[in-house]
Amino acid sequence: MKKHKLLFFALILLVAGTLSVTLYSCKTSKPAVSSSKGTVLQKNLGLQLYSIRDSIMRNVPAAIEKVAKMGYKFVEPANYANGKIYGMDPVAFKDLCKKNGMFVICSHVNEALPSAENWDKAMAWWDLCIDTHVAAGCKFLVQPSMGGDAYKDINVLKKYCDYFNAVGAKCKAKGLRFGYHNHDQEFSTKLDGQTIYDFMLKNTDPSKVMFEMDLYWVVEGGANPVDYFNKYPGRFELWHIKDKEEIGASGKMDFAAIFGAAKKAGLKYGVVEVERYNFDEYTSCKKSIDFLNAASYVVMPK
Repeated sequence: MKKHKLLFFALILLVAGTLSVTLYSCKTSKPAVSSSKGTVLQKNLGLQLYSIRDSIMRNVPAAIEKVAKMGYKFVEPANYANGKIYGMDPVAFKDLCKKNGMFVICSHVNEALPSAENWDKAMAWWDLCIDTHVAAGCKFLVQPSMGGDAYKDINVLKKYCDYFNAVGAKCKAKGLRFGYHNHDQEFSTKLDGQTIYDFMLKNTDPSKVMFEMDLYWVVEGGANPVDYFNKYPGRFELWHIKDKEEIGASGKMDFAAIFGAAKKAGLKYGVVEVERYNFDEYTSCKKSIDFLNAASYVVMPK
């Protein structure tokens, strides 16, 4: 009798254990919340391909495959010329990214401020550029810099703002958002008592021009990103998430406070950029996304 009771209880324990494992498996089959102890959620983050500038031109397909395997969901190219992206037809580049489970969110392109005589030529350049990136599936186009005179003469800076409004109108007509990407000089330089970045925000039309804020260069320029989010809410639809080297390596960036104000900023997409390295390009890019995926305060829009 005792033997039968022991077998009966053993059977109950076995069934209970099986149910417990099954229930646990059902729970953990859903995407995990970021945790240092468990599986890390792959967040909606992209990579600025300038981060792998030394290798991507040697083999574009291999580079895109490596970026996708790190967990990046989209890319931001930085190599446009004559209707090609990294020397590829835009649809072919789009398909390459799609094959690897990614899409093309934005592209950095640069056309200098034209003179009155060259205005039509510049607008034709933008027409081809815009059509190319529409074909690639882009949602944004970003000019990453201005000429040196814009930092010396407020009249030139105003011409840039007017130029960006005109380009922004062209982009808007084709379903793209146009924007400007900063460096540190926009914050460390004043013209007629006005910080360059503030002047640009005040003299560009929000319906035509958004700003891709490079978080690291803001701090390097002596400013605080959160102050700008509060002062100009909704203008910063893209971010370059960056640090001195790999993200989180310097300890200088208050990413918790910055991400805490993401809604105020108007953030739609976050793009990782690594300009300097403690490791090889790909290791640095992987460490950067791993840091953001593991950080509980990093919540990205879908």
